[in-house]
Amino acid sequence: MEFIQDHWRPCSSCKKPIGYRIKFYECSVSTCTGKRTGYVFCTVHCWERHLPGARHRDAAAIEKTSPSLEQWKAELANDPLPAANKEPQRRVVTTSTPQSASRPPMQRAGSTSMDNEILVVVSKMKTYVKEKADYNTSNDASEVLSHFIRRLCDDAIDRARADGRKTIMGKDFKL
Repeated sequence: MEFIQDHWRPCSSCKKPIGYRIKFYECSVSTCTGKRTGYVFCTVHCWERHLPGARHRDAAAIEKTSPSLEQWKAELANDPLPAANKEPQRRVVTTSTPQSASRPPMQRAGSTSMDNEILVVVSKMKTYVKEKADYNTSNDASEVLSHFIRRLCDDAIDRARADGRKTIMGKDFKL
């Protein structure tokens, strides 16, 4: 949280400022009131506007009073969360389960939602192999090919970054 002299915090819904020692509303659900989310609302109407997105089963608007300027300064001074201008802390989490033999291990940090997705059109790959050599293709071949595509893309990203570009070009792919 940052310190603002003229008001305590903005409303999480309409963004109007909520002053010091002013009545405000808080959601009764713990995920809305945590240190990191900390939703506050200037009116019950603003609280109701967050409900469709929050998808709470049973929630209530709790009326509270914002702290005084001195209380807020003291609370911010004791805040264990990193300030907005500090570098965020990184946590590396590893799993102890062994990788499957059919899936090559990922070697790069910075996982994405596409790390376990198939990146090839499987039907077209199987048709190509069938027409080229009259061979069949097993299902795990698409996983291995997707791994190679990811690795090629990662290397191309590194080459574009080294050239100061944010666009991957054909010349960035080296076999």
